[in-house]
Amino acid sequence: MPTTVMSMSDLADVLFASTLQASDDPSPEQVRAAIEDRLRVCRHDIGDCVACVAQEAGDHPETYRERMRWALHAVDRVDPATLVGA
Repeated sequence: MPTTVMSMSDLADVLFASTLQASDDPSPEQVRAAIEDRLRVCRHDIGDCVACVAQEAGDHPETYRERMRWALHAVDRVDPATLVGA
């Protein structure tokens, strides 16, 4: 599979679409694993993750902003070069 450089925003979308929760107080390693797991599930199709984010934003606008803020902060703590397949 070709290597694709993903932006921090892309990585946040992938993390947002994962099952990892802010309340888990995840380490950078757990964030990295959640991103890698979600990428495998969606077969590296970022569009799948973006669709999930859009659906959640529409269904739960009251929690969307806080979860996305957390996802952006969490991916900022992960070195993107360490992500497999990202």
